[in-house]
Amino acid sequence: MRTSFLLRLNTLLLMVSFIWININCSQAQQKSWTFKSEKINIRAEVVAEGITVPFGMALLPDGRLLVTDRSDGKIIMVDPATGSKSLIKNVPKVHGKDQAGMMDIILHPAYAENGWIYFSYSGITDGGNTTMVERAKLNGNALTDRAVLFTSAPVYRNGAHYGSRLAIKDGYLFITVGERYSLKDSAQLLGNTLGKIIRIHDDGRIPADNPFVNRAGARADIWSYGHRNPQGLTFHPQTGELWEAEHGPQGGDEINLVMPGKNYGWPVITYGIDYSGMPIGDGISKKEGLEQPVHYYKPSIATSGLIFYSGDVFNEWKGNLFVGGMALTHLNRLEMKDGKVIHEERLFKEMGWRVRSITQGPDGLIYIGVDGGMVIKISLEK
Repeated sequence: MRTSFLLRLNTLLLMVSFIWININCSQAQQKSWTFKSEKINIRAEVVAEGITVPFGMALLPDGRLLVTDRSDGKIIMVDPATGSKSLIKNVPKVHGKDQAGMMDIILHPAYAENGWIYFSYSGITDGGNTTMVERAKLNGNALTDRAVLFTSAPVYRNGAHYGSRLAIKDGYLFITVGERYSLKDSAQLLGNTLGKIIRIHDDGRIPADNPFVNRAGARADIWSYGHRNPQGLTFHPQTGELWEAEHGPQGGDEINLVMPGKNYGWPVITYGIDYSGMPIGDGISKKEGLEQPVHYYKPSIATSGLIFYSGDVFNEWKGNLFVGGMALTHLNRLEMKDGKVIHEERLFKEMGWRVRSITQGPDGLIYIGVDGGMVIKISLEK
């Protein structure tokens, strides 16, 4: 009887595996799909493949894409029209294990005039590795004029929770840094840059009006603190407000409106629990003096790239907030009103795509990077 049961179980498992392999092969061979969202019909089209973890994307004025591959420590130039790829040379050597590698990449808003590109990565130091940010210029297929603008401290030897998202506005560069999963209360300590959002000038100088410039023992480059692992960062196109998405533990991913000097609570308050199933700290989600998220996810969706849509292609989505969902494999669309989330839609959830990064092109189209090797362009289906 036991042998018969095991044979039947093995047969069932083989059938499931065969179906799964065929589904994945079909997706790999297919280059475009149409979807009916709640408000519009859209097309998703593969424009590049073979980029294992497309953590960051930046669209150049000529329509080409700079894409980072976190796992390989590379920056890749992609032509969305042809799918052709070329490696960018003279990039820094990175610590590439676990969650480490080449991270985000953005252009200076005045890129057409000054040519500055900003990128983050897990840099190698004498004591371990840490989140680092550089700026450089692009000459053909190589970086030039490289300069390190920021190095997070302290450093660790693990490969976890780097944050590393970048945003730039009005001459200020904002950088997210994860708490590095080593010291539980690192995000609450102002003498380090872990679990913080950093604000510096776009040339690396520290602004004189940062909130902790004059506090003894505090890092002068800190803008806000009490974050866990922020992997989404963007500005609201109308209000100029800074918004952030961060990973919780089990549950408790957050969308936050970031304000200077504010404490966002990790690990004192959280809507998640530890991976052991036990409460974190006192197991509370609110406390006086600590900021509440605008929105949180329970269970976690594993938030990543973040944008407000401001183009004219998807008029029904204008002003919506989009965030990548990796654990629950979808693109999360949030409708906002008066700074609050009033509706949520989960796009592409039937595809099983771990949406890692998202950007809006000058053409008003949306581009997403999907773990496993795809950069996908989203357009209207007419």
